[in-house]
Amino acid sequence: MSDAEEGLPQSDAEWRERLDDEEYRVLRERGTEAKFTGEFIGKDDDGVYRCAGCDAALFDSETKFDGEGSGWPSFDDAIEGSVERREDTSHGMVRTEVVCANCGGHLGHVFQDGPTETGERYCINSCALDFTDEDGDADR
Repeated sequence: MSDAEEGLPQSDAEWRERLDDEEYRVLRERGTEAKFTGEFIGKDDDGVYRCAGCDAALFDSETKFDGEGSGWPSFDDAIEGSVERREDTSHGMVRTEVVCANCGGHLGHVFQDGPTETGERYCINSCALDFTDEDGDADR
């Protein structure tokens, strides 16, 4: 199914209209929100974290863990097929960027220093996420 068939914005202007300024900066311009400012850092409710750009389900709350002071929500696994990994060589380093597989929005990065058996730590910007609890109620 193409982006147009899924109702995703087709132009930069449409994305700017759909997202607030911070969401646009992070999701479309590959920005990063300031450490410890995101609304989902300490959230521990049961539900699903979704892409703020397209509403695709990305992370189950069961995979969220205390990121040991990283400053961003941390997960040890993504919902199968929900994210793509890309090499990111910005800022003079090599990292693995994580983007939404549905809309291509920048979510954050994944590191191989997680404390769980997956060994991974998805370090994700809160503003790139929405949350839907077990009852289907959205938190945003």
